[in-house]
Amino acid sequence: MKLAIIGGGSTYTPELVDGFARLRAELPITELALVDPAADRLEAVGAVSRRIFAKQGHPGRVLTTDSVEEGADGADAVLFQLRIGGQAARNVDETLPLQFCCVGQETTGAGGLAKALRTVPVVLDLADRVRKVAPEARIVDFTNPVGIVTRALLDAGHDAVGLCNVAIGFQRRFAAELGVTPERIQLDHVGLNHLTWERGVKLDGEEILPKIIEEHAKEIAEGNEIPEEVIHHLGMIPSYYLRYYYMHDQVVEEERSAPSRASEVAAIEEKLLTMYRDPAVDEKPELLAKRGGAFYSEAAVQLLASLVGGKGDVQVVNVRNEGTLPFLDDRAVVEVSATVSGSGVEPLPQAPLPAHLRGLIAHVSAYEELALDAAIRGGRDRVFGALLAHPLIGQADLADKLADALIAANAKHLPWAEPK
Repeated sequence: MKLAIIGGGSTYTPELVDGFARLRAELPITELALVDPAADRLEAVGAVSRRIFAKQGHPGRVLTTDSVEEGADGADAVLFQLRIGGQAARNVDETLPLQFCCVGQETTGAGGLAKALRTVPVVLDLADRVRKVAPEARIVDFTNPVGIVTRALLDAGHDAVGLCNVAIGFQRRFAAELGVTPERIQLDHVGLNHLTWERGVKLDGEEILPKIIEEHAKEIAEGNEIPEEVIHHLGMIPSYYLRYYYMHDQVVEEERSAPSRASEVAAIEEKLLTMYRDPAVDEKPELLAKRGGAFYSEAAVQLLASLVGGKGDVQVVNVRNEGTLPFLDDRAVVEVSATVSGSGVEPLPQAPLPAHLRGLIAHVSAYEELALDAAIRGGRDRVFGALLAHPLIGQADLADKLADALIAANAKHLPWAEPK
């Protein structure tokens, strides 16, 4: 099969390539096309990717190009992993909201909206170009904010599914704590992208979540940076991203006194690119683990293998709601367990959710709908409306000030915001 990665110059890519090499029996790639306009990054990432394949005896060809049409031509699947504006834009996403006593995060709150405004139009343009040269290609989106970007792709008629590494991270963590292989663990994972809970964990079909909470709540709380008592109160395990909602003010104070994650990642990326340029480096560096995206390659291989090979197994993905959570619009995108096969992705039926989950999920889903509209059609009023609808903002004066600040900070990425 041929796989194209749009944003292939990302420092994440060798993580993927290592997974493709190790798991080639599951996903037999004959050609891997890395597509990126940043020639210097692409050359470094492409070179180390070829060396990783060679060292592990993978026969696949690695193509590098700045042409979407060349890279995607005839592809069976295309993976999107973009960051419009790079770490500099991310740094603004993480620091500007703090000036207004709002959490600074690249996918949640005001920073997440700014990222959506920059990203959605670019992804839709790229997907349309892909469709012209690879009309049957399956699109896998790893570009944040995944829920909003995936809905944009689906609304535009693309065969797309969103992917996040939160669920596979929990699966691997629980398996390690229990001393079992990950395949024996199945999650009841529910919510929206970066707004999810594990409300069930099964080992060989037997429910063990109460046991996990009883025996491992302290370690889980430390790993997710959420108080242990919150986990006991919920009777389920919230993802790390719930700390932005459950502990908003505390997080803001922490962020004000620490370097932004973007600045840390930018420094890591520079070191990684230097390593990638070294002809002696033929495996993913240990430093890459600090870049983020743990188990990203395994999740991508599993999803692509099932989409192309039709395994029909259960995975956690971002998919159209279509009644899965009956309190949401059918066109919303949810992050749940689903059956994945060559014929598509089918969400598993969901048991009723408790009121506190329904309320927060519905609130954020409504914001995502408005954020997508703002990203596609532009306009200050739509940006203001999305901010006003977000549960972490929700005040008129605050939304008003943030709207102006976000638009000004991102104007060069927003054609509708450019001065006439």
